[in-house]
Amino acid sequence: MTSNTGAVRTHGRGLVALTVAVLLGAALLRAPIVAVAPVAGEIGTDLGVTPAVVGLFTSIPVLAFAICSPLAVAIVRRGGADFAFALCLVGGIVGVVVRSAGGLAAALAGTAIMGFFLTIGNVVVPLIIAREYPRERVHFMTGVYTAAINVGTMTVTLTTVPLADAGLGWRGAILVWGGFGVVALVVWLGLRGVRDAFTPRTDATSRPRDDGAPGVMRRASTWLLGVAFAGQAFAFYGVTAWLPSLLASQGFGGTAAGAISAVFQVAGIAGALAIPILTMRVSIASGFSAVAVGWLTIPIGFLVAPQLWLLWCVIGGVAQGGGLTVVFISITALGGGSHAIAGRSGIVQGVGYALAAAGPVVLGWLHELTDAWTVPLVVVLVAVVLFGVAGVVVSMPLRHPAARR
Repeated sequence: MTSNTGAVRTHGRGLVALTVAVLLGAALLRAPIVAVAPVAGEIGTDLGVTPAVVGLFTSIPVLAFAICSPLAVAIVRRGGADFAFALCLVGGIVGVVVRSAGGLAAALAGTAIMGFFLTIGNVVVPLIIAREYPRERVHFMTGVYTAAINVGTMTVTLTTVPLADAGLGWRGAILVWGGFGVVALVVWLGLRGVRDAFTPRTDATSRPRDDGAPGVMRRASTWLLGVAFAGQAFAFYGVTAWLPSLLASQGFGGTAAGAISAVFQVAGIAGALAIPILTMRVSIASGFSAVAVGWLTIPIGFLVAPQLWLLWCVIGGVAQGGGLTVVFISITALGGGSHAIAGRSGIVQGVGYALAAAGPVVLGWLHELTDAWTVPLVVVLVAVVLFGVAGVVVSMPLRHPAARR
């Protein structure tokens, strides 16, 4: 049995192992990045840098997602999806280790290494899902994949401060999250074998001349989806980086702020799993609309009624989980073979993360400049509106799950 990308699917126990590897890999794609936020104060004090510089430890990987996406697409196409995923896991682990190994220079270098290799994972995982799972389950598995991202970020947000306080310090507390990648790599090598996993192998069944990057680059839908993703990613990384600090300004201690921020990540699990139901039963456009409305509760809620922080964290959290899901659903729903999906994924994420990389730095700078959270929250509001408008426009032709453009 073949998938819509032309490759032979994994079955039985192999599919279970594949799912485990993909979900643990998904956790690695975000957890080490957001681990910085709960211990941002400790990092700044130890390294002797300002909050804006600390923001770079979140922004550099996101900037790498933007700049390195074309190279990641080339690696996926020339080496094959299996090789690319293994490379992502190994490189991500190395980056996490280097980041915690020394002073400011090592921290920045490790962050950059981690960002580059995780970019490959961003591009290849949607392709693996589209290739390996039946078409009718691709939406659901995309939701499970993005839910795993939220589980990873939730775990990190909730436990990084306690780990640091327990004696690991900020270095050890952000190092342990490379464990997601270690376990994922072990499972992946057991599934594919060391030789096959690390041997570049182009998919001979793909049709690069028919559905490669030049084709998807010429489509307005690709760029509109990139704009939508830019709004989602800017809001997510900006809010994730500074939500603990925003809550601290409301009088919460570091551990409490981290725990409350974890609610934002936990709720994302529900959004990631709920949006595929909505997109399958109604339309992808309805998914974008619902996510945008939910996302708006974060900036509007904290501006108008900050004392209802729990409500805003829950609703906004559900929305952010659904936002990532609906974008990745659209990447595959717009159609094409493996080269088209990889190319579209690279372009959409390149455009999206180019703006998202500025999120933590811009919001931190605006907070420093104004000594308040009003202006940063207004900027988040604008990003969410951009996501909603672009997403609805690009997804209107995709009223049925099988629709193609």
